[in-house]
This record gives sequence, structure tokens and C-alpha cells, in this order.
Amino acid sequence: MKLIGAHVSAAGGVFNAPANAKAINATAFALFTKNQRQWQAKPLDAATISAFKARCLQLGFDANAILPHDSYLINLGAPETDKLEKSRLAFIDEMQRCQQLGLHLLNFHPGSHLKKISETECLRLIAESINLAHQQVDDVIAVIENTAGQGSNLGWRFEHLAEIISQVDDKSRVGVCIDTCHTFAAGYDLRTMEATQATFAEFDQVVGMQYLRAMHLNDSKGELGSRLDRHHSLGEGTIGWDCFRFLMQDSRFNNMPLILETINPDIWQHEIAMLRGFAQEE
Repeated sequence: MKLIGAHVSAAGGVFNAPANAKAINATAFALFTKNQRQWQAKPLDAATISAFKARCLQLGFDANAILPHDSYLINLGAPETDKLEKSRLAFIDEMQRCQQLGLHLLNFHPGSHLKKISETECLRLIAESINLAHQQVDDVIAVIENTAGQGSNLGWRFEHLAEIISQVDDKSRVGVCIDTCHTFAAGYDLRTMEATQATFAEFDQVVGMQYLRAMHLNDSKGELGSRLDRHHSLGEGTIGWDCFRFLMQDSRFNNMPLILETINPDIWQHEIAMLRGFAQEE
């Protein structure tokens, strides 16, 4: 079964996210469990947690169809000790919030070396950060999102993802979220069915499809290999429709959150309907 949705607003409280997802006929959704541009957030209270769980149950959203995203401020590979420590504490807090809400996945951008340490050292710090978080919080899976390779961000090569995973102690609690825009911007072709098949064959060889836990479905404003993180509406960018048709017709992408972060929320319902149409062509 294809679990398709979008990164919806949780304004007013996380318990509003399920209804926002249902309004666009989604069967999955992503959300921030706190303000993504602030370090601190007040703890989730019992009433909020209870309301969120009740609405998910009422509207038919299983925990496996929900992909929380952590704060953009967090850098688990930060070269400065104080920033690394602050990021690690914030990441543990994000994991705890997921656990309180009954959620099993936490999507995050791996980290940046800021041109102050080597890629190898940064990747080691990211893995160490994941291990520390796992020691503090049970059950939640750290889901590494591949990046477009902008600036000093790591995670844009499949080899980066594999290197992080190799250093995580509990491999059952680490996974990957592949963003199609980021993948394409990083230099992996997705413009045809054949190219998409080849890219995921490479991902399987380097990382392993068993680690794929979620996807972000976005077209790209930038060209192949541009290292530009600029999302576009499906079919309107430089990737085109074939990639998304391929994903919808391949059973390896079943039963995981497939999340739109495209630029026009007004057409998310239309984009979801298009994707479902592709799935029914099988």
C-alpha cells in the first residue's frame, strides 16, 4: 500500500496535523513537533499528547505513516564542541517528543562540517550523535535525509549515508529518507524510468534498500548535479513525471511515508491524486 501525504502544518498544536492531512486526502503526513527555527520549546503536555493520538486513531493514521522532522538548527556533525552538545541535546529532546506521541520515526538532516573538520570526522560525529540519542530514547528510529550537497552539508552522496550507518551500533534503529529533489541536485539522474531504476539500484548497492524508511517526493527547480535545494511542484521541474510514476509502481516503496514538500500546498490534493493514479496503473 502506498502511504502518500505532505508535510502539513501543526500550527496551534500537533493535534491539528492529522486533520490537515485528512483535508488533502492524505494517508501519511510529516510535521514538526515544535517550532523548527527555535532551540527551545515547551514540553508536550498530557492533553496535547492524548488529543494527537486520538485524532490519529480517529482519522486512520498509523504511526508508520507519520514522519516527524527535527529542527533545522540541529547539526549533529558540528565542529564546535558547544554547538555539537547543544545539537545533541536538542535531538534527544526531538526523539523524546516523538516517543511521547507514539511515533517511531524521526527525520533529520545529517550535518555540516562548516569547512572546519574533515568529511570523515563529521560523519563520525553524526554517527556518534545517533548512538548517544539511542542510548537516551528507546524505540525511535533515526531517519537520515539525503541532502542536495549545498554548502558544507554532508549526506548528498550515498556513500556518506552508508558511512554513517556503518558506525551506528543499533542498525535496526537507523534508516534513510530519500528526497527526490536532493537526490537529483546531488547528481543522481531521475528523469526517466530507466534512470530512476539505475539510481535506486546504486542506492541498494551502496546503502541497502532495507534502510529506506521514507521518501520526500519533490520535483526540482535546479538541473541535474546543480547542488541546489529548490523544490518544485511535481511534473513542473527538471525531474518530470516518470520518476514519480516509477516510485508509485514499485512495491519496494510500499508501507512507508511518501511525503510531498512541493511548493504549492493548494495543489497537494491534486498531486496526491495524480500519484494514486500512477499506483493504480500497475
